[in-house]
Amino acid sequence: MTLRLTVSLNQWRAHQRALLAEVPGAVPVAKGNGYGFGLDLLAKEATNLRTDALAVGIAQEVPKVRSAGWLRDVVVLNPWRPGDLAATDLLADPRVITMVSRAQDLETIKRSHPHARVQLEMQTSMRRHGLVAGDLPLDLGTLQFEGWSIHLPSVGSLKEATELASKALTCRRGAIWMSHLSVADYRVFRTSVGVQTRMRIGTRLWLGAPSALRTTANILDIHRIRRGERLGYHQSSVPRDGFLVIASGGTAQGIALAAPVPQRTLRQRGVTIAEGVLEAAGKSLSPFSIGGRKRPFAEPPHMHSSMLWVAGNDPGVEVGEEIPVTCRMTTTTFDEVTLA
Repeated sequence: MTLRLTVSLNQWRAHQRALLAEVPGAVPVAKGNGYGFGLDLLAKEATNLRTDALAVGIAQEVPKVRSAGWLRDVVVLNPWRPGDLAATDLLADPRVITMVSRAQDLETIKRSHPHARVQLEMQTSMRRHGLVAGDLPLDLGTLQFEGWSIHLPSVGSLKEATELASKALTCRRGAIWMSHLSVADYRVFRTSVGVQTRMRIGTRLWLGAPSALRTTANILDIHRIRRGERLGYHQSSVPRDGFLVIASGGTAQGIALAAPVPQRTLRQRGVTIAEGVLEAAGKSLSPFSIGGRKRPFAEPPHMHSSMLWVAGNDPGVEVGEEIPVTCRMTTTTFDEVTLA
């Protein structure tokens, strides 16, 4: 009994082909948990796409995509830092492009691996990594310069991208690798900068056809329970008559894990307050749906299963039945990924 991701393969691949046709120079990204699919599956899918490079998050992911069959260029998105032994080993690999975001790191690499392939990252309004105007110009010595990287916020700005590209190209001509521009803005950008452009695409490529993806859990057990009886690790008291429904999927798979969300609007703040009130009352909604409704956790999820609370005289499901579960793909590890 498993937490399962079922992929409608024809629909998923049709979306990939359509998106890449709109984005010349696209570079697929496969990092972390592989957006829920797994790095091995994404590496295999990428080999069927018309692209000469694949981007990964960290150096330790390079062997994983290679063992799955990806033998072309790999771009490591996390910038190189002294002391990262895995990333340093890759500096000598002729099929790996290393990201550099600090002038002092560039000097170190020039001395230790003078023929390494490098990409230079410009600092954007993300304020995460990157060179600033004061770091330019740069002497690359005999390093193989593969271009500039511009990693924009999730809603990328064409104006910011154009301004940063102009500063970078004034220092040194080279390809511009970027992320998070809309397709329309990317078309404008690539025809205006006068150099080769590459667009890294991860979320839009792999998760841009949600109707092709179905996530389900199995019902493992159902127990009638009466008001006042105790349940679970924490022995909380049942508020009224109903059913305990045990579903596959727990913390080991990432169930109920969530990244913090920005609190920009009154609605977002209201949702956060409402969720806090429900949790305080022991009525936190789970991502599992029974009878078309998300059901509350009876207690926090266990390692490989979750206890759900269904009030009333009918649990609405049977043991062995599959039920829908809403998953955050980038934090979920599925027991099975089925290509249908």
